[in-house]
Amino acid sequence: MKKLKVYSLAMGMILSTLAFQSCLDDDGYSLDSSWISIATARPLSEKTFYLTLDDGTSLWPAAPLNIYYQPTKPQRVQMNYTLLGDHFQGYDYAIKLNRIDTVLTKQISENLGAKNDSIYGTDPVEISAIWVGDGFLNVQFKAYYSGNFKHFVNLIRDTTDTDKPYKLEFRHNAFGDKSQRLSYGLVAFNLSEIDTQGKDVTLDVKVKTFDGVKEYEKKYNSGKNIEPQPKLKLDGISLKNLE
Repeated sequence: MKKLKVYSLAMGMILSTLAFQSCLDDDGYSLDSSWISIATARPLSEKTFYLTLDDGTSLWPAAPLNIYYQPTKPQRVQMNYTLLGDHFQGYDYAIKLNRIDTVLTKQISENLGAKNDSIYGTDPVEISAIWVGDGFLNVQFKAYYSGNFKHFVNLIRDTTDTDKPYKLEFRHNAFGDKSQRLSYGLVAFNLSEIDTQGKDVTLDVKVKTFDGVKEYEKKYNSGKNIEPQPKLKLDGISLKNLE
């Protein structure tokens, strides 16, 4: 059988904090085993969808038959699933979907010039992981979060450096949240509007962090996966109140 590379996502105090690779043998799949991955849900109709992992592996949710989840556009998700079989009706694997939760998924926002600071904010974050996967720039970060405020996160084009045509800026607006507790947040930005014309390019992502402004260089090629999903951690309370 085909080997499937799956990355686990540590959650709370229950799951481990390391990504792992699971090699499936010819004895079949165990219904007692499950995995947690960040993936993309892709709608086929109003009631059907399939999923893709960052390496392009396609998954068909064969069970349960009535899944209460209906994405209207490509949506990043965190899912817990069990493998049922491979080479299923044109998909790499059929799966039993045990749980699926949406990850905030956004387009690149408009650069508002002088209004960027007031609208998109200037609040710092701590970057835990940043990677390009399945056509999305994915950002896992930490921010001070009380649970009483909705935080605003965006990705805008940075037009200040003409020598870097693929320069972007991650923005965070905490709306005055003065919490002393750091919590994790996860957001994915659709990169489909950046057409690289089949070439590998470097995205320069500027982020205001607690240690000052940092730039992260990430390889990107529209329609092509370049880098693997990194090891992720969620050992604190997830920052859910994001928009």
